Amino acid sequence: MERQDLHLRVLRTDVAGMPLEWIDYQDAVRLYHAGQVAYACGSLLYRIRGGINARTGRRSVIEVNSIVATHGVRPPVHEDYTPPLNNLALFRRDAFLCLYCGERFPASSLSRDHVTPVSRGGSDTWTNVVTACKRCNHHKGGRTPEEAGMTLLAIPFTPSHAEYVYLQGHRVLADQMQFLLAHFPRSSPLHRRLRRDL
Repeated sequence: MERQDLHLRVLRTDVAGMPLEWIDYQDAVRLYHAGQVAYACGSLLYRIRGGINARTGRRSVIEVNSIVATHGVRPPVHEDYTPPLNNLALFRRDAFLCLYCGERFPASSLSRDHVTPVSRGGSDTWTNVVTACKRCNHHKGGRTPEEAGMTLLAIPFTPSHAEYVYLQGHRVLADQMQFLLAHFPRSSPLHRRLRRDL
């Protein structure tokens, strides 16, 4: 194998082009070898060289693109799908901003705040949680933003499956981002922010 940046992830989709997940280059090679890749698009990420065929003298090569569409490996995602809630995806949804003071922080300085506190009947769901710096979260305590005299800077939302795939990505390449944006709902708050960053 040629020396390459092996940390880049491949975006796997179904045959219809619905984003499914991020995979590493080894998983992508397995899919190619098993004949499960229907087509590939995006930029060439890896050129994996294998052994030499004793009969032909040729060396095997598998080229892995940034986006691969695969045959029926996973059931389709339904419209009522709700992705699992985790802090890193939440912080990425909110662009690592405290949605009370508006400052950007590293993940280690952020926390999950329940807009309506759990102690007051609030749920631990995407539409009731926001990213908050630890200082603001402590100041708010078990109160609602109104009771604490704090302004919520954005309305929390549940990401679609394609948005959640984006939120799970680490180094999303430009062609992968364009592909994912095409699958975001038109009303997605992420559209404006991500198009500005491209």
